Amino acid sequence: MIQVTKKRISISKELRSKIEWACAFCNCKPKINNGNLRMLEHTNIAYVEPHRVVIKDKLYLFFNEHEYFYINNLENKYPVSKLREIIKD
Repeated sequence: MIQVTKKRISISKELRSKIEWACAFCNCKPKINNGNLRMLEHTNIAYVEPHRVVIKDKLYLFFNEHEYFYINNLENKYPVSKLREIIKD
């Protein structure tokens, strides 16, 4: 039987500060849920779940040390530098 091991990944301080900085300008508070690393035992298969951030009832997905973020799913890709503008809209 295949077993899945789940390990929590903490959001980096740099990424957290960028998110909080963008939210501070828009007068909103983010709800941050850390991502996970899921590994299948006895295989070399692993999946990194993104950090999930809810801002103004909208889901944003972030990865540590990644220059882009995603909205709702992994199809809508935006640079982190545009986060403040997107939250404002």
